Amino acid sequence: MLKEQVAQVIEEKVRPALQRDGGNIELVDVTDAGEVQVRLQGACAGCPGAMMTLQFGVQRILQEEIQGITKVVPVA
Repeated sequence: MLKEQVAQVIEEKVRPALQRDGGNIELVDVTDAGEVQVRLQGACAGCPGAMMTLQFGVQRILQEEIQGITKVVPVA
């Protein structure tokens, strides 16, 4: 299932990098259209660079690892 794949990649490749900078990420949902909804936490929440991190970090990693991911969006 797509959501399980996304959760695994976040756990193994994304979360450790964010935690090194005092942040964290929570997977909220993955839509049928391949949109990954996440909630940034800790130092990442409200960080001016958070959108860059999502687009050029999290989204890039997920798209490299999992076919069908279209974008990563933050949710409140």
